[in-house]
Amino acid sequence: MVLTAAHWVYAIVTLAVIMTMIFRKGVVLPTLLGTFLVAWIYNGSLVSGFTSVFNANLTAAKELFSIFLIITFMVALLHALKDLGADRQMIAPIQKVMTNGHIAFIMLILVTFVISLFFWPTPAVPLICALLVPAAVRAGLPIMGAAMIVAISGQGMALSSDYVIQVAPMLSATSAGIETAAVADKALLLSLITGAVAISIAYMLIRKQIRKPNDPENEKALKALPGGGSTNRPAASKTDSRWGKAFAVIVPLSMLLVMLYMAYTKFSSGRMGGFEGGDGAAFIGGVAVLLLSFATLAFGKGKALDRISEHITEGFVFAFKAMGPVIPIAGFFFLGSGDFAGNILSLGEEASPAFLFDLVQAGQNVIPENMVLSAFGILIIGMITGLDGSGFSGLPLTGALSGALASGNIDPATLAAIGQMGSIWVGGGTLIAWSSLVAVAGFCGVSVMELVRKNFFPVIIGLMVSTTLALFIW
Repeated sequence: MVLTAAHWVYAIVTLAVIMTMIFRKGVVLPTLLGTFLVAWIYNGSLVSGFTSVFNANLTAAKELFSIFLIITFMVALLHALKDLGADRQMIAPIQKVMTNGHIAFIMLILVTFVISLFFWPTPAVPLICALLVPAAVRAGLPIMGAAMIVAISGQGMALSSDYVIQVAPMLSATSAGIETAAVADKALLLSLITGAVAISIAYMLIRKQIRKPNDPENEKALKALPGGGSTNRPAASKTDSRWGKAFAVIVPLSMLLVMLYMAYTKFSSGRMGGFEGGDGAAFIGGVAVLLLSFATLAFGKGKALDRISEHITEGFVFAFKAMGPVIPIAGFFFLGSGDFAGNILSLGEEASPAFLFDLVQAGQNVIPENMVLSAFGILIIGMITGLDGSGFSGLPLTGALSGALASGNIDPATLAAIGQMGSIWVGGGTLIAWSSLVAVAGFCGVSVMELVRKNFFPVIIGLMVSTTLALFIW
């Protein structure tokens, strides 16, 4: 393997991206400049550098736009449910079940995980923290314990698998050049293992602080919550209340049927993945669109035409805020893949370079083919990329490296899932104070730095256990 100047520039920029993440800075600028430099040097044309930067972003946007759509429709649906008060109605029965702190602990895990799977944790946090956390604290669960569970179950366990919306596995798989379903299934299992370990340790840490439901300290703790633990909202109209109750049943039932159908096709199709990946995202998105349409009609026929546009706009704004910076980052790492480099560099029928794969192949004599080193190396790189506080911006890098580092001992899907765990558990909102963990701490009225400190050992031990088990399972 003969490395060209473009290969070395690609390697230098990749290292610069990792170093930038270590210092908690954005990596959009280095990846844009890196794409320009690599293309200019490879083709020997300044004009090619300009066109390739645009092509890289366009290629990434085409590959990832389905992700933007599914986020848009799910967030829009959540806003429509808020109009009807259905979000509150869905949670109301669960509040009654929280009869003591231990049951509250379990219910908070389950509800946070499920809601975060379907609506993502960031939009779900205000709902959970406003309605369920006060009920859990009233039952005897310490506020810090509630905050830990919301973060670990939502920002950690649900977001790291992202099994329903499948943004994370799509990013990882696309960058690795493999099927989404292969990464999604492994990421789900690893997220559950990591979460089970982290939650078990968290429970051991707080169980002695759990009080009885009639303890006077519970009411004092409630007053420490923002708004004094009040769950009041402006009263909905009779029509809204009636439709709110209906959609509080229709939406969860619809999502349950979607999941059951996907599971059925998965086990009955006899092929890897079943109805998942792009088809699965399209199915969930289509169901969300129809539910969104009916919910806006229920809110008011005269308001529906304008209201649905507002909700979709809100969904797109959220999607681009969350995922917009990922496009130029993905574009740079797509340039390192032989599957996309040809289109980005406008090579036509010429053979496409695979910068990242070539670099790894050239360094095989230096890099030992050891699955333990590969697995934990990808985990550490994923954790480093999570330092930017996003959790998703590092997935193109960990995915691309997984495709390049895979060997006969360990497959790229396993490595991509491990890298996804490291990136999202760290950056998605469990261990980084400048991530969405700020929202959890704010809604629960606790110090974000203290929450980081409490989460640290449970999450780190969970990641180490899941990575070790991945080596034995796969």
